[in-house]
Amino acid sequence: MRTVYPVILCGGSGTRLWPLSRKSYPKQFVPLIGETSLLQQCAKRLKGPVETPYAKPLLLTNEAFRFVVPEQLMAVGIDPGPILIEPEGRNTAPAVLAAALHLSSSDPDALMLVAASDHVIPDAQAFHEAVAEGIRTIDERGDLVTFGITPDRPETGYGYLKLRQIPDASGASIPLDRFVEKPDLKSAERMVSEGSYLWNSGIFLFAVRDILAAYDQHAPDLVAPVQNAVDQAQSDLGFLRLESIAWNSVQDISIDYAVMEKASNLSVVPYAAGWSDVGSWSAVQELSNPDTNGVATAGEVTAIDCHNVLVRSESPAQEVVAMGLENVITVAMPDAVLVASMDRAQDVKQAVTALKAKGAKQAESLPVDHRPWGWFESLVIGDRFQVKRIHVHPGASLSLQSHHHRSEHWIVVEGTAEVTINDDVQLVSENQSVYVPLGAVHRMVNPGKVPMVLIEVQTGTYLGEDDIIRYEDVYARN
Repeated sequence: MRTVYPVILCGGSGTRLWPLSRKSYPKQFVPLIGETSLLQQCAKRLKGPVETPYAKPLLLTNEAFRFVVPEQLMAVGIDPGPILIEPEGRNTAPAVLAAALHLSSSDPDALMLVAASDHVIPDAQAFHEAVAEGIRTIDERGDLVTFGITPDRPETGYGYLKLRQIPDASGASIPLDRFVEKPDLKSAERMVSEGSYLWNSGIFLFAVRDILAAYDQHAPDLVAPVQNAVDQAQSDLGFLRLESIAWNSVQDISIDYAVMEKASNLSVVPYAAGWSDVGSWSAVQELSNPDTNGVATAGEVTAIDCHNVLVRSESPAQEVVAMGLENVITVAMPDAVLVASMDRAQDVKQAVTALKAKGAKQAESLPVDHRPWGWFESLVIGDRFQVKRIHVHPGASLSLQSHHHRSEHWIVVEGTAEVTINDDVQLVSENQSVYVPLGAVHRMVNPGKVPMVLIEVQTGTYLGEDDIIRYEDVYARN
């Protein structure tokens, strides 16, 4: 039996779930539904059933998230396979091709199961049964396989797949007739009533040899530059960094447009056991087990006399009270609050555009800034001072650095820090503090087995994150 290689695409930075999902930390890394992130749920789902050989997942992401991805997977007990770093986002066609070329060098008979990292599929067993049907289709017909979702409403936000016949209850694959772009409401109602149209999930299964042949036939202009980017990729701290000049010359195009809509050997496996691309706050409401009044809440929330609402508090210190609301979305973050009509859920990205136009940092950045060694958040900012909370993972180390414009006080409140200041190295324990003078070369390490947390007080004429001169860095940041 051939090995199935999950290929997880996790470099996106959508804006439809602002303010929780932002460019600096998008929705695939956030626990939107349940206690784990969408990426963690996806990776656990793609471990596969025992009877089918599944390899470690191959992941594609970008520079900003290269440390977040393995950290999240290892937190749920999954050892990631290769992690390919895209120098720039080039959409799904180049990403899938890079994964196929990488796999072909070690296992040309492999099967690729390609999935986005930010979808919700509650029934893992039903999903694996659909994948098994896709494998049978490949073995019998050599087709490229996609998965079509049985629609439960006339949705205008998805593309559709027109099948050559109406699916039955068996779940057997059906040859594809054609792809259909996102329709207007009247067309969507007609397609749902006909029964031979499914939503396009964007999940694919194919043999590596077959998809490479399809690229050669239908998208030959992509092959040479992506092949060069893979051949010249550099290993970097366990990641595989695709060569940037070749990669950045590749056309920005989806796999649907580049290959799938042109291929004649494509079959669809119908899937009716629940799926969502979590593309709007209204979708989050539906997935959040609303009560009989349609009220869905998360965090410290009190809802009184509300109907068909989503109310979320993303800070344990922030109590949100909703009273007498109907058809409203409310998402409260420490630095931004969204209040929107439920029927405008698909328009949230307009808010991001408006915030970017006025220069608001909340458009793209969260108050918590994630780093390879942990994270920090700004608690108070003044003209010449800033107070931060800094969380350092066990065994992690900040870079050896200095600053031109600020000095720092560090107060350890949890764990123990190993602090270097010029030639002096000392251990600083809970309730102890240390002063880092302006211009001093310094570093902080967590030598323990539990997280280390400290409060940092910065004072100076300029407090930006770009006032850092790095001398050594275990994470190879420039």
